[in-house]
Amino acid sequence: MSVTAPDRFDEVFAALADPTRRSIVRRLADGEATVLEIAEPFAISLPAISRHLKVLEEAGLIARRRDGQRRPCRLQPEPLAEIAAWALHTQAAWEQRLDRLDAHLRRTAKRSTPPPDKEQS
Repeated sequence: MSVTAPDRFDEVFAALADPTRRSIVRRLADGEATVLEIAEPFAISLPAISRHLKVLEEAGLIARRRDGQRRPCRLQPEPLAEIAAWALHTQAAWEQRLDRLDAHLRRTAKRSTPPPDKEQS
């Protein structure tokens, strides 16, 4: 798993930008489901759900298979795991940079702070 952002991240983030598709991904995190089961809570047409599923499938977030007359969908967690690894790597890099900046600012502040004035009698 690479910690650099692969080109498919754009596709995954674009797919997840839609709230309906995010809801579908959350539903599939609980287990596989048919198109009808996925469509049940939404007030949109089956063709619209199918278009959402196609976007998720093209982004690699879901997979569909044939099971007789059924075509259950299941979550493919690999793209999400890759994004999580990339985010953790990016977070660690920024934390290191901010720690270095903090240390530099503390050193600079110590050098530029004048000594306290002594009271004159």
